[in-house]
Amino acid sequence: MPAAAFSHVRYWVFDLDNTLYPPKARLFDQIEARMTAWVMQALGLGRAEADRLRRHYWQKYGTTLAGLMREHGVEPGPYLSHVHEIDLSDLEPAPDLAARIRALPGRRIVHTNGSAPYAQRVLEARGLGGVFDAVYGIEHADFHPKPERAAFEVVFGRERLEPAYGAMFEDDARNLKVPHALGMRTVHVAPAPERAGHVQHHARDLGGFLSLLSGDCL
Repeated sequence: MPAAAFSHVRYWVFDLDNTLYPPKARLFDQIEARMTAWVMQALGLGRAEADRLRRHYWQKYGTTLAGLMREHGVEPGPYLSHVHEIDLSDLEPAPDLAARIRALPGRRIVHTNGSAPYAQRVLEARGLGGVFDAVYGIEHADFHPKPERAAFEVVFGRERLEPAYGAMFEDDARNLKVPHALGMRTVHVAPAPERAGHVQHHARDLGGFLSLLSGDCL
């Protein structure tokens, strides 16, 4: 049982997309389509090349935006507004998850590579509005994306978070490397586990995993 491994945790940091809602909602399908359309228009590319570039920048830099900023001098504000104008009607409220997160002792934080306004919309649609003590978008990380160390350092510095007393929940396992190196407990939230030294726990279902902590945390 993982409860004992989390008994010291006082900072609970959650990614947003495909972590605080299930992948079956397929919100990122919409976001990726809007990213590709934005790249097509901004850089004058055809759809196939724009889609290839979007994927390449995500793999190389952590986000498509990071690549666009570094290699093309793109201003982040208009891009973030455009790609996050998506339909959230497939999101369902999750009262049990809300209760589990509310019961965690200490600070409850969202740290996303998306924008904070988008994160707030998603949280409201999931019935998680008001559950978290702080919501940090990529703008709060000075536009450094996870998995860059600077992204965590900026956000954790703002939060005055002590990594030795923290836990990170992420659907993208590469984003757990820095938290693990800093001394946090790491949880990969995904349908299938990924075996890596920086992944300490796997959660197929976030609410179900948090319920296993009830012995120490609820």
